Amino acid sequence: MSETQAKVDRPGGPAPAVSSVDRFFRISERGSTYGREIRGGFATFFTMAYILVLNPIILGSAKDKFGETLDPVQLTTATALVAAVMTVIMGVGGNLPLALAAGLGLNAVVAFQIAPLMSWDDAMGLVVLEGLLICVLVLTGLREAVMHAIPQALKQAISVGIGLFIAFIGFVDAGFVTRIPDAAGTTVPVQLGATGSLTGWPVLVFCLGVLLTIALLARKVKGAILISIVVMTVVALVVNSIADVKSWGLTTPEWPEKLVDTPDFGLIGQFSLFGAFGQTTFITVVLLVFTLVLSDFFDTMGTVVGISAEAKLLDEDGKVPHLGRVLLIDGAAAVAGGASSSSSATSYIESAAGVGEGARTGFSNLVTGGLFALALFLGPLLTIVPLQAAAPALVAVGFLMMTQVKHIDWDRYEIAIPAFLTIAVMPFTYSITNGIGAGFVAYVLIKTVLGKAKEVHWLLWGTSALFLVYFAIDPIEQLLGVK
Repeated sequence: MSETQAKVDRPGGPAPAVSSVDRFFRISERGSTYGREIRGGFATFFTMAYILVLNPIILGSAKDKFGETLDPVQLTTATALVAAVMTVIMGVGGNLPLALAAGLGLNAVVAFQIAPLMSWDDAMGLVVLEGLLICVLVLTGLREAVMHAIPQALKQAISVGIGLFIAFIGFVDAGFVTRIPDAAGTTVPVQLGATGSLTGWPVLVFCLGVLLTIALLARKVKGAILISIVVMTVVALVVNSIADVKSWGLTTPEWPEKLVDTPDFGLIGQFSLFGAFGQTTFITVVLLVFTLVLSDFFDTMGTVVGISAEAKLLDEDGKVPHLGRVLLIDGAAAVAGGASSSSSATSYIESAAGVGEGARTGFSNLVTGGLFALALFLGPLLTIVPLQAAAPALVAVGFLMMTQVKHIDWDRYEIAIPAFLTIAVMPFTYSITNGIGAGFVAYVLIKTVLGKAKEVHWLLWGTSALFLVYFAIDPIEQLLGVK
């Protein structure tokens, strides 16, 4: 609502004063408040703070071609630094409640697929190249054009699919759902708990957290998600002190021996931009960069659309505000991640937790980014929140994003089938990119067989062709002699 509209709506008194910060971030205009933005910033941080532990574990456990490993302490510093800086830049430049950090999945590709073929400096150089290519795609308008070419119903399906995906992440992170080991000799891929039933104190903390969160949401309590995280963290601290808990997973809820830790910036700038071309074949390098670009490109696209839709920031045409700047900042984050050896940084779907708390602007990013900055020095204190206390927020946000399914016309198979595949493939393959690809390919195919090929935007034809290459990458690599 503009200031002029506000005056018309309140003829009986003067319009409330709006600060310069409010005007810059459009806090009141978007129906938010400072309190909601601050709560949202905290909620987003606590649901994605696990990356400070997980990223060093993934990258630090791998060896490059020469048997070298990356220092975990330096990785923690680099991860926190990039997350802090890029999240603040996104808040100020993009004005979206969208936090960034090292991308899961992308870091695994770097650690276990790229690093064994070259040195760590060369591998991180490929990440920088990937980010630069994405920036070029943004500056040429191609990345934004692809997003605008997507039918509205598919955008809604992407949001719903992400909702299911993020809820699944919450269940898995908490140990409520686990993967059945292949040695079990069963065709069922997942199960309840670790043994087919719920066991252990950590899972109980998660279940209580889910019940508390949904109860607070049903009562429409302000700060429901953040209240749940804080309360269940306290419960977890108490449980850990009085019960014999074998493992909480990545983060253990216990008061640290020291509150302050010294950051080590030794990995900053340790990359070689074109060194990979001297370590392996040109075709291999191209395919590796292609994989990174495609995953980052569409993961971000899905995340930006999903978060913006949930925050009700899309315009009447389904477009994201300031999309060009948002995508450029995301590309720059990939460059920053490679340049710091913390792997490609990207937009985090866990930002939906902050949106669930009411965040609607980039002001919440100042809070999230500030907490990541504090983590450079107060890492031991800020990582006492166990996944079991934070994961209920993801389940709740999954529900909130799922509600958009009602806007899809399920009677029109030409859009309903691609929408269904988009929604189903995301959680079932644990990948936003895979879900988008399945939906795109199905949409183009069905439009073609119905004689409506002319209705398909040419960018969707090209993107679907790229996804066919992406899905068939293994036989293509074998034909080219890469494997």
